[in-house]
Amino acid sequence: MRITVRVVPRSSKNEISQEGDTFKVRLTAAPVDGAANKALLKLLAERLHLPERALSIVQGSTGRQKIIQIDDPTNPTLTDIQQKLR
Repeated sequence: MRITVRVVPRSSKNEISQEGDTFKVRLTAAPVDGAANKALLKLLAERLHLPERALSIVQGSTGRQKIIQIDDPTNPTLTDIQQKLR
């Protein structure tokens, strides 16, 4: 499954909200040397109860808008993912 994420780096805290079909992820990490991307994958993995290796950025690794591939053997629906990320 793939989800669309809009990243806001250098925020005061890590949090996830939803705006339409896109998840808005605020990260305390700066977008330097891939730190924000690592923090993004770590936060999503924690919320989805998956190992970090189950997530990958398939598009937008250098921009704020990203598409994340979620490889979960349980094949969750979008509703399942939305509930876990809240």
